[in-house]
Amino acid sequence: MANILVVDDELGIRDLLSEILGDEGHHVELAENAAQARAARARSRPDLVLLDIWMPDTDGVTLLKEWSTGGLLSMPVIMMSGHATIDTAVEATRIGAQAFLEKPITLQKLLKAVEHGLNRNAPPKTVVAPPMMPATDMTVEAAMTHGHNLPVAMELGPQARQMFELDKPLREARDEFEKNYFEFHLAKEGGSMTRVAEKTGLERTHLYRKLKQLGVDLSRGKRGNV
Repeated sequence: MANILVVDDELGIRDLLSEILGDEGHHVELAENAAQARAARARSRPDLVLLDIWMPDTDGVTLLKEWSTGGLLSMPVIMMSGHATIDTAVEATRIGAQAFLEKPITLQKLLKAVEHGLNRNAPPKTVVAPPMMPATDMTVEAAMTHGHNLPVAMELGPQARQMFELDKPLREARDEFEKNYFEFHLAKEGGSMTRVAEKTGLERTHLYRKLKQLGVDLSRGKRGNV
């Protein structure tokens, strides 16, 4: 995956972005000011930089301009700010910023901007989604994939294919189904907790607690994606 440099003076923002991007399989390096960002840029040559605008020593736009005039803007840079004006965003784009993210940054916008930045030189791809199935014709597999049947080449694991025993207490039957449900999504998303949380509509903290309660092996999905 990609080597991403996150530059932000707020510890909480750095930790959050590092966790999300790391969960996506990227290598993440952190810098809390322009001086550390310069050193990281020279040391690791990142594939993409997430750069905060307002920082205490040198602001992000000035650093971006410094890289641009010095011939160091060889990687896409995504600017971030919670207080930037339209003029500031336009100036950053004119200098060479790839995109601008307004704080608080949503998970969907972050991942989309990063993906677009990393694939800026790749030809655009057209994805045609298969038609949704009527609810009456929907299988369990389709329900678990948001209304689409799994491709023929993709098979569910033995645990997901097993028949559920209905002659047992409701709580046990429900836990058995939920365990298989989450194991399916973990395998499908390569062990990415971020994507599983997004797919299942659960907060990451609640998801971790739920998986631990159900006894789900969190390492299995990661191993399958290595």
